Amino acid sequence: MDNVDSDELFTDKVKIKRALISVTDKNNIEKLAKVLVDYNIEILSTGGTAKFLKENAIPVKDVSDETNFPEILNGRVKTLHPKIHGGILSRRNNSVHINQLQNYQIKEIDLLIINLYKFKETLENNKYKTEVIENIDIGGPAMIRAAAKNHPFVTVVTDPSDYDDIADSLDNGGTVSADMRRRYAAKAFARTSASDKMITDWLTTQTNEADTS
Repeated sequence: MDNVDSDELFTDKVKIKRALISVTDKNNIEKLAKVLVDYNIEILSTGGTAKFLKENAIPVKDVSDETNFPEILNGRVKTLHPKIHGGILSRRNNSVHINQLQNYQIKEIDLLIINLYKFKETLENNKYKTEVIENIDIGGPAMIRAAAKNHPFVTVVTDPSDYDDIADSLDNGGTVSADMRRRYAAKAFARTSASDKMITDWLTTQTNEADTS
């Protein structure tokens, strides 16, 4: 199929084969990860999340091993790579996308489980601007927005309270429904929007302070 854009090919139930997990809030993530393993879903992960999952005896492939490129700039750059974003953004019903994935040895990513850096908490508890700036998440929102955009094929989970629902969904042949993907995509955009608003408000405050000093 060449450059298919028809909603008729919006798959209802998408089978999850590969997942990427990168979370700041690690509560209960090991429980969901174990469910993924039970369904033979390959797990990619980053930094502290990968370490945490391995400590819980969960098989994980480091993103740096997937990209063949190390995390650099103190972790500022780790998932911003074609082998990650290509795997998230590719349309599964587009032959051009499929051929390009094959040509560049990129594997599809069907599920993202991500939550953002704790910007609000950092802002409340830290007086150093450099620390606040370091908690402006870049890779997380980029992946979240990519997966939410491509929700016809990809599931994005940004809220730990949804872990049980995802686990229950996988009981249905390891799949996630179109309705669930849409709902989670909407929630994902709401999360990144709220995060951007907090950052905008803080930077505006800093600008006003600079203007009046």
